[in-house]
Amino acid sequence: MRKTSRLVIPALVAAFALSACAGTPRQTVLADAGNVALGQRAYADGPIIEPVEVLEDSRCPTNARCIWAGRVRVKMLWHRPTGEKQPFEVMLGETTPLADGAIRLESVRPEKMTDVALRPKDYRFSFSFTGGL
Repeated sequence: MRKTSRLVIPALVAAFALSACAGTPRQTVLADAGNVALGQRAYADGPIIEPVEVLEDSRCPTNARCIWAGRVRVKMLWHRPTGEKQPFEVMLGETTPLADGAIRLESVRPEKMTDVALRPKDYRFSFSFTGGL
């Protein structure tokens, strides 16, 4: 009888521990703000952001000569802690006020080429956030 009770108690403890895990909702791992695709949510050192559409990509292709360097504008969503999704826009190299700080679109990949048409799924973005508490 004593041997059985020694085995039963650890088994019950393990069963209760595993049942607690089964009832906990699975949290989605967010992407790093240094490599974000369209439609992908990312943690940007404070706010949770999501690029949803490239509004403009007039960058000069790397294999061309241009008078103007061009620009990139991206439609974004800020996933607020309340669950609300607030739209905003960012432009490559510029800071945009957001939450209690500012977000900056640092880079857009891949580089533009004259002989390659970029599709929305090809884009990757890097963001930085400054400010906060």
